[in-house]
Amino acid sequence: MWLTVYLAVILLLALCVFLEVTARRLIPPEPVSTAVANPAFRKFQTLFLRAYLLALWADWLQGPYLYKLYRHYSFLESQIAILYVCGLGACILFAPFASWLPQALGRRRSCLLFCLTYSACCLTKLSRDYFVLIIGRVLGGLSTSLLSTTFEAWYVHRHTEVHDFPKEWIPSTFTKAATWNHALAVGAGLVANLLAEWLHLGPVAPFILAVPCLGACGWVVLTDWGKEESEGSPEADKHRPLLGPSAYPVQGSAGARFWQSCQEGLRCLLSDKRVMLLGAVQALFESVLYIFVFLWTPVLDPHDPPLGIVFSCLMASSMAGSLLYRLATSSRYHLQPSHLLCLAVLMAFFSFFMLTFSTTPGQARPFESLIAFVLLELACGLYFPAVSFLQARVIPEEKRSGVLAWFRLPLHLLACLGLLALHGEVSGTGGGEGGSGTRHMFGGCAVMMMAALLAMVSLFTLGKSDTELRLEGTRDDGE
Repeated sequence: MWLTVYLAVILLLALCVFLEVTARRLIPPEPVSTAVANPAFRKFQTLFLRAYLLALWADWLQGPYLYKLYRHYSFLESQIAILYVCGLGACILFAPFASWLPQALGRRRSCLLFCLTYSACCLTKLSRDYFVLIIGRVLGGLSTSLLSTTFEAWYVHRHTEVHDFPKEWIPSTFTKAATWNHALAVGAGLVANLLAEWLHLGPVAPFILAVPCLGACGWVVLTDWGKEESEGSPEADKHRPLLGPSAYPVQGSAGARFWQSCQEGLRCLLSDKRVMLLGAVQALFESVLYIFVFLWTPVLDPHDPPLGIVFSCLMASSMAGSLLYRLATSSRYHLQPSHLLCLAVLMAFFSFFMLTFSTTPGQARPFESLIAFVLLELACGLYFPAVSFLQARVIPEEKRSGVLAWFRLPLHLLACLGLLALHGEVSGTGGGEGGSGTRHMFGGCAVMMMAALLAMVSLFTLGKSDTELRLEGTRDDGE
């Protein structure tokens, strides 16, 4: 298993390099944009990415050894499932709070709060006390919600309302962040493996390393971002981004604006069948990913693989999927994002179908399970850019945050229910590890992927002649 994992990560990284080189050779280079040539914008973009990438790095460091840490503390799978449910439940509870907080507390202060809460979450991993670990999971849920909202809120506000850069430049920053995000994920697995296994510091070591990374992120936010705000355009005083609700006297309180956004999002969701079908696909697909995040370690760990390298292997597969999406949607191959989304859901279904057989009690086949996990991450690499494209096309920009908030609600609830079902089955069989509960859970995930595939086919049929769901400048693909 050890040799297989190292060989797999080398081959997947080589595949990523090959796809990147192929993309640069086949896809015509875009002309240099005004954004790239603007030194003020480049300086501002670098300032943002310096803090944001540190936050992402600290987040990825905690991925490979979370389950292993709980097992190291001698907790049962059913107990660990409850810890994961606490984290997901915290995401549900704090999602509205995280959307409201940047407007009420201030965007930069919300980013600082993220650094503090996530550092506290990491430090709780030093304790073997179950209650302390539950608190850590709740703090982790809050921090995850803040990470997904506060940094973007600060950047977009400064970009548009203070520096008055064109809105069309915003995607260039987040495209660059997404590219770095894949590389950081792969690197985080390698570093975590170095600390936990090569240096024999144990599974808690990556969490401890994340604390100074979060401290560095907080320092950049506190000093460099503070300096940027104090030296911003003369309009900065007018916008007062750190003064809380009083800085927004025209549109009412932050809480009122948030609930108004949710109401508009719900109306959009109920009035457009395309939006509802896309939400169903997202809720089903991403909820099973949360279950996969919980289950991949107990499936492979009994066979003693280097978990950090396995994590890097999975992230490299996701990177390959993103590069494949970039190639497939280019003018050379003319594939549509809706087609690739169907393919991603189908690949995920086959992955979980394979796992129902490779995790049979007493007949575990870890190599087949690893292949299925790699295929699932490849599907994720195709899924996320495809679903983002379709969301941008079918959901009006002014209603997008409210609609996506409603999408996330069933997503987290389904994941919680799945983990609670696993907890109940494992507890009912005496807490045994590696029993039929894991296999049944993968079977349930396969059924959910089949439902997502049916929803995707319905969306594809509904939008067959809908130009909004298509990339411009491509052929009809036989339709």
